[in-house]
Amino acid sequence: MNTILVAGYKSFDVGVFSNKDPRLTIIKKAIERDLRRLFEEGVKWLVFSGNLGFEAWVLEVAFALKKDYDFQMATIFLFENIGENWNESNQELLARFKQVDFVKYAYPHYSNPGQLKEYNQFLIDNADGAYVFYDPENETNLKYLYKMMVEKEPFYVKQLSFDDLNELAEKFLRKHSVIP
Repeated sequence: MNTILVAGYKSFDVGVFSNKDPRLTIIKKAIERDLRRLFEEGVKWLVFSGNLGFEAWVLEVAFALKKDYDFQMATIFLFENIGENWNESNQELLARFKQVDFVKYAYPHYSNPGQLKEYNQFLIDNADGAYVFYDPENETNLKYLYKMMVEKEPFYVKQLSFDDLNELAEKFLRKHSVIP
């Protein structure tokens, strides 16, 4: 497995509206654990689409892990004008997505509804698997990409779930003597 597509909930999908949200500590610990496993299994590329939320959190953790692992990162944005109306904080995150090893844009701008499906197909066709924070029980627009992932054979999907996060949170709280 060489190339992993990163996809998941946007921050507003999970109710995280600040970098100071205490849930991010647990989410980022889970991301670090999972990325370390992926890199130890030989992953050499992480591919992002530039979405805020899970992808941005993975990007942050991945930049921190660059000192320990030899891998590269790519961002393939859907449109060249992505983020043009974003606030300053989100513009900073967008800039971070552009500081990776490879940056490209699928389309100059929106012109038809088929672009998203074609884009998703391109991303899946050019990856060996995916690292996804998504639960089909809590649907968002990500359901279309997720469906394409699970239907592709062979295609590895490493899924981060709410159950994983709850389990990690309990371990964290026990370790720090918050709960018996």
